[in-house]
Amino acid sequence: MSLAEQKAVVAHTAEAFTDVEPDANMVTEAAKAVLKDSEARGGGVQMLGVDKIYPGSNVKALNDFNLEIKPGEMVVLLGGSGCGKSTALRSLAGLEDIQAGRILVGGQDVTGVPVNKRDMAMVFQAYSLFPHMTALQNVEFGLEIRGVTRAERRHLAMEKLDLVGLADQAGKYTQQMSGGQQQRVALARALAVNPRVLLLDEPLSALDAKVRVQLRDEIRRIQLEAGTTTVFVTHDQEEALAVADRIGVMNHGRIEQIADPQTLYRRPETEYVATFIGLTNRLPGISNGAEAVVFGQRVPLLEGSRKEGAVVLVRPENMTIAMHEAGVAGSGSGAGEVGRVEMVHFLGALARVDVCIMAAEYRGLGGEDGAALRVTVQVPANELPSGLTVGSEVMVAPRPIAALAV
Repeated sequence: MSLAEQKAVVAHTAEAFTDVEPDANMVTEAAKAVLKDSEARGGGVQMLGVDKIYPGSNVKALNDFNLEIKPGEMVVLLGGSGCGKSTALRSLAGLEDIQAGRILVGGQDVTGVPVNKRDMAMVFQAYSLFPHMTALQNVEFGLEIRGVTRAERRHLAMEKLDLVGLADQAGKYTQQMSGGQQQRVALARALAVNPRVLLLDEPLSALDAKVRVQLRDEIRRIQLEAGTTTVFVTHDQEEALAVADRIGVMNHGRIEQIADPQTLYRRPETEYVATFIGLTNRLPGISNGAEAVVFGQRVPLLEGSRKEGAVVLVRPENMTIAMHEAGVAGSGSGAGEVGRVEMVHFLGALARVDVCIMAAEYRGLGGEDGAALRVTVQVPANELPSGLTVGSEVMVAPRPIAALAV
């Protein structure tokens, strides 16, 4: 979507909700209606059996897509390029027509409702601010179009600028601001009209790493304080884990699993979810569906795990490591495999160690014909075995923590 098109959407989502010119009494009542609390108005969202096919394609960008969001909840749609996450957001906003299914907001069917009648606000990756306006004027824009009086919109706009920490920058033109400040203005503008649903389309992608981390935390704080139902689209796993009440991992136009961040990370239901969220070791094991033997260690298995021969998905922090000369890793039962350290990554409080397993029986399990099996272990940096360096021989083993066998 071009910058001009994004600005048009901003304008349309802020249009007055009557098609006639309102008089003073109507404006007052309209302003009151707009500014009611999101949860009281029922800001929950349901997308039921939604299909979306783009013209000229025979592939469903959304394929029987289902999503339910509670009022005031922050849900992140997470996935790689082409998974359908942005299409889902745009369909919810009314920017895309759908071929099947229903979309409800606050229990009301908005499937065929135009974008400007859905009581939503959207923040784009490219900010979509008006450079000839000050920060205050940008935030006032939607309120002005809705017919809110000058004094009232000034008060509400300053309130939202204060919420995002920019009250002292109200008179500055947005082109004079940093990227992080501009995105805060865009967020304030979206919140100023008190939408039932706030839509964030990769809002941090254009920012540098340090600002991105700062602003993601700010967005979460602001969303909690405002209490606005929010859908946040991103491809960044760390970002999703940091801000979400729940994360929906998308694949091929559907949500493969939706859960709170800890559940999603610790109890993935599919191989795709386990490997997309965070780092995962793929270790050969013998499974009976309830537990598997991996490197001689018994590992309990998550529900839905494959039986018999399997690959067990083990997080790096659920592995142990010890110097080979110092004995075996793990429980002391002889569990573990010998490997050679290929790389040590110091990550501040943590250390990550890449190990090449030396046993010939694991040859060919490294993803390529004849490739050695490689394992990643993550431990607190102060627990790294003394003397460990590149080339060291070590013993590695999985901890007895539930994992998924596929």
